[in-house]
Amino acid sequence: IQAADIVITNKVKLTAEVLAHAPNLRLIAVAATGTDNIDLAYCRDKQIAVANVQGYGTRSVPEHVIAMMFALKRNLVGYHQDIAAGVWQQQKQFCFFSHPIGDVADSTLGIIGSGSLGQAVAKLAKSIGMRVIFAERKGVKECRFGYVPFEQVLEQADVITLHCPLNNSTHNLIAESEFQSMKPSAILINAGRGGLVNEA
Repeated sequence: IQAADIVITNKVKLTAEVLAHAPNLRLIAVAATGTDNIDLAYCRDKQIAVANVQGYGTRSVPEHVIAMMFALKRNLVGYHQDIAAGVWQQQKQFCFFSHPIGDVADSTLGIIGSGSLGQAVAKLAKSIGMRVIFAERKGVKECRFGYVPFEQVLEQADVITLHCPLNNSTHNLIAESEFQSMKPSAILINAGRGGLVNEA
């Protein structure tokens, strides 16, 4: 990128150290949604514009979230594996209940991130009978209209889905204390960056 005016990239870390070797650079176009691989502070300082893809996956991501919700609430993978292993055939009755099954309708969906993806998930969730609540940003004292305090969303939601960018304020957004605040039966779907959740 040494002589480049424009860089189109995806999944490549462009740190200050790397960008220092590209003195002509004026634009970094990320061919995806996340900009967490780009040193945004360096770019601001050097007046390098950074753009990402807008309207990316506005159908496929929300549909995938709903599909994951059904798969997890109804333990579809576990039952499929049991059937493939012959568990159902060994039962003396028509049904077997080796995994818990939960309904999606009438459950509460907590959405963290209210951009186009979060809004699209909310629309689909409402259409299948879910109560939808949007979380205010973590640590914010005064809630915006239509938002619920972050901590209350963790406590109330049966399913939580993440649709926020990864940055300094959202890194490890969900960690041990947040998991402890959730219902024991809650499901977390991270439709954003891995670093939003402290997996350890």
